[in-house]
Amino acid sequence: MKVVLKREDDAFHFTGKGSSDVLTHIDASEKVGGHNLGNRPMELLLMGLGGCASIDVVLILQKQKQVIEDYRVVIDGDRETIEGTQMSPFRKINLHFEIKGQVDPKKLERAIKLSMDKYCSATAQLRDSAEITHSYEIIG
Repeated sequence: MKVVLKREDDAFHFTGKGSSDVLTHIDASEKVGGHNLGNRPMELLLMGLGGCASIDVVLILQKQKQVIEDYRVVIDGDRETIEGTQMSPFRKINLHFEIKGQVDPKKLERAIKLSMDKYCSATAQLRDSAEITHSYEIIG
C-alpha cells in the first residue's frame, strides 16, 4: 500500500491521495499556524478505524439480510501525553455504532465482535497501544 501527501500552501495544508485517487485534506489548527482546511492526522486515525470496522459491520449485516436505513459510528479517543515528549497517542478508543432499521441486536453484536476480533486491520494495528471498546444503539 502506498499513499502520497502533497503540500498545498506555505503552512500545513496537505492533500493525500491513495489508490482511489480521491483527495483527502489534512491541516493543522490555526493556533499552530494551520488554516483549518482539513482534518488533523489523529482525527484521520480514528476515521480510519471507524471506516475499517464499518465496512466489516455493514457487509456482515447485509449478508444476514438485515435492513439498514441509516448508519453512523461515533468514535471517541482519549489521548495521553508521553512524559518528556510532545507525543500524545490514543490510550482509549470507543466506537459507538448507531444503526437505524430492522436489525436484530444479536446479529449486530456478532457483526461488531467479528470486526473487532477477526477482520478489522486497523483494530489490529491500534489495539496494542490503546484499549478499544465498542457500544451500539439500534434506532427504530
